[in-house]
Amino acid sequence: MTDLSEARWLRSTYCANSSCVEVALLGGQVAVRDSKEREGPVLVFTEAEWRAFVSGARDGEFDAH
Repeated sequence: MTDLSEARWLRSTYCANSSCVEVALLGGQVAVRDSKEREGPVLVFTEAEWRAFVSGARDGEFDAH
């Protein structure tokens, strides 16, 4: 299990309310959580997995067709 006690959660500056995704960089891993449920579940990805996801999002890989 990943220790999140020292996590510094970041939210996009485009987030205008509390309905956003927050990420924390954890030295080789990236944690993701729902800003509305800070005590809720957290997904943890390797840096490579996170880069692949962000790249796919930028390239439109997840757009509805």
